[in-house]
Amino acid sequence: MDEKQRYAEGMQVRRAVLGDTHVDRSLASLTPFNEEFQEMITRHAWGDIWTRPGLPRHTRSLITIAMLIGMNHAEELQMHLKAARNNGVTRDEIKELLMHSAIYCGIPAANAAFHLAASVWDEIGVESLS
Repeated sequence: MDEKQRYAEGMQVRRAVLGDTHVDRSLASLTPFNEEFQEMITRHAWGDIWTRPGLPRHTRSLITIAMLIGMNHAEELQMHLKAARNNGVTRDEIKELLMHSAIYCGIPAANAAFHLAASVWDEIGVESLS
């Protein structure tokens, strides 16, 4: 696959997972400073990794959320919590992932993630955890 094909497939997956609104907002924010970085993300994260056949998107969402909790990246975590719904991840699965992360990532990280998840669900109109 050439770079243009990888980008096109990556963009298709990126839109399917994150939603057109998010991707369109990212594309509208392109500048000469960040455009190469955004193209790299689309080609490699979305075109190389998220298109691989070895794991379903549902599983990739759960793995991504767990890693973002462990690394304490709240902004990316918020984005992937929203996107997980597009991949069929349920609120109960997120709850179990957050419980699991409390043991392996730490109570403070899981606590922050619980609060963030509740605010995400309130924002997108899904019954929150509280």
